[in-house]
Amino acid sequence: MDGHHGSGTTGRPGAARDGEVDADAWARDQPAASVRAVSGPAFPDTKAADGAQRRGVGGIDSDREGGRFRVRLFLPSWRRRTTRDVLAAADAERERLAQDLHDGAQQHLTALRVRLALAANRFDERGEAEASAVLQGFGDDLDRAIDELRNLAYGIYPQLLTAVGLAAALSSAAARSGRAVTVQANGVRRCSPEVEIAVYFSCLAALDNAAKHAGSVPASVELSDTGGALDFTVCDSGAGFDPAETSVGAGIANMRDRIAAVGGTLAVDSAPGRGTRVHGSVPDPGWR
Repeated sequence: MDGHHGSGTTGRPGAARDGEVDADAWARDQPAASVRAVSGPAFPDTKAADGAQRRGVGGIDSDREGGRFRVRLFLPSWRRRTTRDVLAAADAERERLAQDLHDGAQQHLTALRVRLALAANRFDERGEAEASAVLQGFGDDLDRAIDELRNLAYGIYPQLLTAVGLAAALSSAAARSGRAVTVQANGVRRCSPEVEIAVYFSCLAALDNAAKHAGSVPASVELSDTGGALDFTVCDSGAGFDPAETSVGAGIANMRDRIAAVGGTLAVDSAPGRGTRVHGSVPDPGWR
């Protein structure tokens, strides 16, 4: 997904300064078997209790164990608080803008479409078929514009998420995607709005990455209510990626920030030839 494609292949880095770790160079030295990126609360230390090789760089804790390359992406507590506030403000603005588009521009265009249809019918009744056909053509163009505006508003913030919940919103997004995406969410309860928003947009980001980089292969979304946590998994059966040749991109960083801001963890696994799997878990998601 974005972690394996987002920012492209890494170039050959310069030498690390004394006391610093050149993470890109170190990663290329490791076997490219698979990658696991985990986000969540900051790790208190970077020394592996089991003796696995591990090095810490900024917001990344990476290690190699049993030939497996693993990258943990985390946020310090002060940044989690800031990120949570910024995301909450941005999501509130998303919801307001989507509602304005729905109540304002979309309603005006719909009313105009009705008037065009009435005018076309009157011309047709008077035997002015050519004028009627022209107005009907304008109406068809307006229908397409209304559909595009509706899709834009839905992409900004789906009202279905607020009204019905996460499962319905993701199912609708999958149906709108035009791709082979299945959603399984049987028995998942509603939870706090901030958690539903974080999981929804994280799943969309994972599906977007799959569409960009895995091609037309099927993808799946699964939501699970474990009682103590809300889990989600997004899988594709694409080509996967080689962690030694790619760096974590903006899509994964956005998912990391969203899930970490609500106290959850995010893991991304991939290897050449075995597709990509994004798994997240939010403990105590505020069931309601």
